[in-house]
Amino acid sequence: MKRIFLALRIDDITRALLSGLGGQVSGARPVADDQLHLTLRFIGDVDGTTFRDIREQLWELSAKPISLSICGVGHFPPRGNPRILWAGVEPSGELIILRNKVNRILSLCNIPPEPRKYHPHITLARLKTSSPHRVAQFLSQNSLLRAPAFTVDQLSLFSSILTRKGAVHTIEEEYPLLEQ
Repeated sequence: MKRIFLALRIDDITRALLSGLGGQVSGARPVADDQLHLTLRFIGDVDGTTFRDIREQLWELSAKPISLSICGVGHFPPRGNPRILWAGVEPSGELIILRNKVNRILSLCNIPPEPRKYHPHITLARLKTSSPHRVAQFLSQNSLLRAPAFTVDQLSLFSSILTRKGAVHTIEEEYPLLEQ
């Protein structure tokens, strides 16, 4: 079984801007800089046959490069004890169209649709012992976070292994987003 997801990698300028933000809250476990990404669709554990089917079917994806913009910060869950700090990504029409195309391809591989509403974000840190006061302070200090728009020209299929120090993501395949 492989634990997989589809994501868009962020550019170096945005990575540098977001680097270290997750470590600003005491008790937070920041996401390593090289692991920062925008998840387009989490798939979860799949067997070898399903993994190969997904990998092959994604070559049928026809989508153009998209522009992404970082805007603000937040946490999940939105109510209750925060467990994840994130940087928001503007939910553009281009992004939603790409996600819908990916979901159609995944349905051909018998992957059921995601039941939760899509909230585009880049996870900055996971929280265990962080005080709600410190999280609120972080949100207030970074509420106006913005980054220059950047273009993404490929979709990445990642595998993910959970370790005691957090998830380790590996790129399994990359699919170009070509001008049409």
